[in-house]
Amino acid sequence: MKWARGLDMAENSSLLETVEFDDPAVANLLFGPHNAHLELLAAASGARIGSRGSSIFIESPHADIRRSLCAVFVQIYGLLRDGVALSQQDMARAYEMLRADPGLQLAQVFRDAVFVNTPRKNVAARNVAQKAYLELLRRHELVFAVGPAGTGKTYLAVAMALSMLQQHRVKRIVLTRPAVEAGERLGFLPGDLAEKVNPYLRPLYDALHDMMPQAKVAAMLEAGTIEVAPLAFMRGRTLNDAFIILDEAQNTTHEQMKMFLTRMGFGSRMVVTGDTSQIDLPPQPGEGRARSGLIHALDVLHAVRGIAFHRFSKADVVRHPLVGAIVCAYDLCEKKCAAV
Repeated sequence: MKWARGLDMAENSSLLETVEFDDPAVANLLFGPHNAHLELLAAASGARIGSRGSSIFIESPHADIRRSLCAVFVQIYGLLRDGVALSQQDMARAYEMLRADPGLQLAQVFRDAVFVNTPRKNVAARNVAQKAYLELLRRHELVFAVGPAGTGKTYLAVAMALSMLQQHRVKRIVLTRPAVEAGERLGFLPGDLAEKVNPYLRPLYDALHDMMPQAKVAAMLEAGTIEVAPLAFMRGRTLNDAFIILDEAQNTTHEQMKMFLTRMGFGSRMVVTGDTSQIDLPPQPGEGRARSGLIHALDVLHAVRGIAFHRFSKADVVRHPLVGAIVCAYDLCEKKCAAV
């Protein structure tokens, strides 16, 4: 593999980087079907990217973009040559990660990733932040995970819960979310209480069904090995030998958060996930803003030994690449509005 500059594709050779690869078969995997991977990174970076034989040409007036793209192609080529399977989405995430951290070694993410075994598949950390999060989940009994949508906060917590259940490290899993509108709109929905709160709990069921056959999920729900319930159902209970996940915790009140955290029993683990920028609680009279139990807990408990805190950023979003762009666009809009 060679790394060169200044071929005849550009009049100004200083704007061009060229990387030549010595294995055409691996290079084709790198480029993707009909150069799909190159087109994806060209759209993400704004650079012109082309191929000729086993070489890639990168043209951009921005030296940092050229360096990032070269680093992506060189490192991904090495992973593919070693037999690591990577998707088109992995290519996009690799570029975003190296833009944020030019010194990052992608092998730490894609080859040396932390895996969690679940009944249906192995779930792997897809970036450095997720790797650190999974390691915290393994080591600590209580973990707070805060960050934007699409960073894997809840999904990875459910994966770890199923893994520990398989290993008999816990006897059951309890998944819960606050139903913010339970005092008002739920009454207008058809069905019994379980059917009324089900829409609020749907994301938790989706995560379970992605990692376990639906019939097995249903059987474990029926047996009580897995429990999915609104937060109000936690009051007055002590949960021993359980893996308990509170999702959408930004929509808890101070009192609800304290109530939830004090449900923890012997042999149990707790994970609290939320996005402090997505608070749906109604403002308190005279305060002008909602009293989020998650924000309050982060402030009150930050110095308590034995509790781990993990923060994801927009750069850690692992859904469709457009999700990260949407998060950034909304953040920019909110900052502009706040400045007015």
